Amino acid sequence: MDEKQKAVLSGGPDDLTQRIVPAPRAGDDVKVPFRGGYEHFSPTARHETTREGDLPVYEWTSRTEMVS
Repeated sequence: MDEKQKAVLSGGPDDLTQRIVPAPRAGDDVKVPFRGGYEHFSPTARHETTREGDLPVYEWTSRTEMVS
C-alpha cells in the first residue's frame, strides 16, 4: 500500500494497539472502534517516520460511546 494512504494515530488510550491506519480523505477525522466506543483523531501538520514510510499524524481528540 502507498504510504500516502496511511496515517499514524497519536494519543488516546495507552492500550490502543492499532496506531497505523488507513488515511481518510484530506481534512477528515479518523474514528476507530475500541472497547465499546469510538476514539476520534484529528489531522495535524506533523508527520512521523515509521516502518511504513513518512506518514501524517492524527492526534486524539475525544471518545464517544456506542449506543445499542
